[in-house]
Amino acid sequence: MEKRIAVIAIVIDEPDSAQTVNSVLHENSAIIIGRMGIPYRERNVSVIALSVDGTPDEISSLTGQLGQINGVAVKAAISKNQKG
Repeated sequence: MEKRIAVIAIVIDEPDSAQTVNSVLHENSAIIIGRMGIPYRERNVSVIALSVDGTPDEISSLTGQLGQINGVAVKAAISKNQKG
């Protein structure tokens, strides 16, 4: 399957969920090309932006795993161009 570039936005509303999010990201580190995390202490929220390079199935699996975690919202924007 062809690879695509995507940006994944993650908002963590439950601080106790951060460790689970990091574990999922570590398990999927092979497709992650960049990560920026911002703890917004005034609102007790963390925001993570990921750049990934993977197949649509790999990207969907990652966002699905993250979306199942309590207190986590996730959205992905996937490129239309396919790369081999």
